[in-house]
Amino acid sequence: MLKGLTLRREAVLRIIVSEYIATAVPVASETIFRNYQLGVSPATIRNDMAYLEGEGYIIRPHTSAGSVPLDKGYRHYVESLTKESGLPLEEQNHIRKLFSEVEEEFERWLKLTATIVSHLVKNAALVTFPKPRQCQFRHLELVALQELVALMVLVLSEAIIKRQVLSFDGPVTQDQLTIMANRLNSAYSGLTSSEILAKKLEFSSEDEQVTGVVIDVMTTEDELEYEEPYLDGLRLMLGQPEFAQKDRMLSIMELMETKEWLNSAFSLRSSDVGVQVVIGEENRDEALRDLSLVFSGYGIHGRVGGTIGVIGPTRMDYRRAISAVDYMSGILSELVAGVRRGD
Repeated sequence: MLKGLTLRREAVLRIIVSEYIATAVPVASETIFRNYQLGVSPATIRNDMAYLEGEGYIIRPHTSAGSVPLDKGYRHYVESLTKESGLPLEEQNHIRKLFSEVEEEFERWLKLTATIVSHLVKNAALVTFPKPRQCQFRHLELVALQELVALMVLVLSEAIIKRQVLSFDGPVTQDQLTIMANRLNSAYSGLTSSEILAKKLEFSSEDEQVTGVVIDVMTTEDELEYEEPYLDGLRLMLGQPEFAQKDRMLSIMELMETKEWLNSAFSLRSSDVGVQVVIGEENRDEALRDLSLVFSGYGIHGRVGGTIGVIGPTRMDYRRAISAVDYMSGILSELVAGVRRGD
């Protein structure tokens, strides 16, 4: 039983939410009485609905209309789904078959994931590329450009390559740069930026200068939350009745064209937390306040991970979305683990 609600009022709330999700039509007490065997009169159901409205779970758009859920109603509905079953076995088997038929390239896997999820939930789905929790130093090369200038080529984990021009206080030869690079490679191989910073080594001033730049580059890379995601199903989401107004549709499209909203929307990214649901006003970004997000991290604990999510109106099939995101995050985690084992 949900906190603060009797079993019958909980049942009425679940009916209102599930009916409204399915039909996008306000739910009347007569509809509940006629289609559901609650064992009480229409008047009792109306009293229960009045209570739910007074507590902020539902609202009537018009005095004579039926009721629609508010964010609080959706939240309680979602909390009641925590022990619901996942995707049907038939769908799971079909999804695994689809993955077995595509080339073993992560980009193709992510695109397929976004397509599958968007069709499962009839809303927009996105997947971000997996990135290390903290990138690791792999290899460093220093190439002389001029007497006081060199090019630093830094190779990080996941084949990330960063280049930066360095200016030294005194002249340096290619031989000196090669010796310096070998020394730093030996000292820093496999380390994160924080581990490099913690090392206390007696280096020359040039070594320390290059080390400082390496730490800055790696720290900046660690702070980059999201690259361009793989997005599918935007047309499905915009086809929902909630986006029938042209102005609302345009504002959503403009929002999706920016990258900043990703960090705001999915700021709790973690492969350990499991599926998370953010409903309407719970979004930190005002532009997202009439949308709901269902998302989960995927990857390997403490090492590498990305995010998979569903975006849609608050009138979303949460059971379906949670099941789809949960199952697909497991698939992607398996794929990431397989790739890492092959490294």
